Amino acid sequence: MRNFNEEYRDTGLRQYAYDFDSIVRKYMMQSLSPFFTAGKALEIGCFQGDSTTLFSECFEDLTVIEPAESLIAIAKERVPSRVQFVQGTIQSVDFSGEFESIFLVHTLEHLDDPIADLERIKTWLAPSGKLFVVVPNAYAASRQIAVHMSLINTCTSVTEGEREHGHRCTYSLDTLEHDVRSAGLSVVSRGGIVFKPFANFQFDLMIQHKIIDQAYLDGCYALGMKYPDLSASIYLVCGRD
Repeated sequence: MRNFNEEYRDTGLRQYAYDFDSIVRKYMMQSLSPFFTAGKALEIGCFQGDSTTLFSECFEDLTVIEPAESLIAIAKERVPSRVQFVQGTIQSVDFSGEFESIFLVHTLEHLDDPIADLERIKTWLAPSGKLFVVVPNAYAASRQIAVHMSLINTCTSVTEGEREHGHRCTYSLDTLEHDVRSAGLSVVSRGGIVFKPFANFQFDLMIQHKIIDQAYLDGCYALGMKYPDLSASIYLVCGRD
């Protein structure tokens, strides 16, 4: 039995969140926002409301599903009161309405049965709606370096620290697209977000000590669009097939 209120907490093996994550989220919005349309939006998995805050600025009607009540309490304090929160999992909740935009950001890798969950999410999409899926990238340059340093067995391995934080798999673009298509969804667009030569903690340290600046980060974003396989995160914009 999973304890969603514990999976996001830092452990001795791995920190859950880094300052670098907020940088990736900012560039994520740049990559995804051209595909946004007006209408109801749904976020699945909110952590502490970092992405929820960004989505609430783009969508007047935003609903959030989150299984951990402790995270809902934190996120509620950060977003407008019009944002609706539903505690539960993809399989335990139901919606009669249809959403024009559904966001699954750094959540799919946590799911025990991702294809079944994607199939259920598909039923919540409006006919013209879009599902935005963002996951950590197995082949990020920093992760490939870690394999050659013998810190990780393979690029697609789930490390013990990741497993403690609820990860069930590590996606690459091809395996991500396989699961999405297996669920009956089509792929409208795909790409990578921020070329990643360093680990998260290394990015944090270099930003804190002003070793790298905004221009460098903008360059990493541009390079990530050119080489998605080497980026921090990968994304798919999906539609109903």
